[in-house]
Amino acid sequence: MQKAIKLILKENTTFDMFFLDETVKRYDILSLADKFPQLNELKSRKLFLKGHLLGWSGVVWNEELDVSAETVYEEGIDVTNEYDDTNILNIVIGYKIKEKRLQKEMSQEELALRAKIDQSDLSKIERGTLNPSVKILNKIASGLSLKLKLSFE
Repeated sequence: MQKAIKLILKENTTFDMFFLDETVKRYDILSLADKFPQLNELKSRKLFLKGHLLGWSGVVWNEELDVSAETVYEEGIDVTNEYDDTNILNIVIGYKIKEKRLQKEMSQEELALRAKIDQSDLSKIERGTLNPSVKILNKIASGLSLKLKLSFE
């Protein structure tokens, strides 16, 4: 199963979900309303905008309203081409950095100190909103006691 790593809530009851394999799928949650009538509650924009990723497994709005990342991946419309490749790659890199940092039980502040970079820059990198240079990525890898490995496939 692919890991969901970012969610962008769109218009009406539609959202885009970014996955670790660098794909983006668009999904309208009301496509499941015939099977799960309670999802009609998400027509309320206020409630819909409360949706958030639950780990990497899916989107949740409350205890009764959710959808799995697997469902979105399998049934969603691929809209990867609507996003800049660099933007998607930054989101994936940021997710992987955060995952490694949390595996090592490090705070952002601690990693930023070890990597000798600004903590606010590290936060932006982890969120995928900053395009880090190879030099910065190498500093982060070093701060995590890892080696940076780049490849062309």
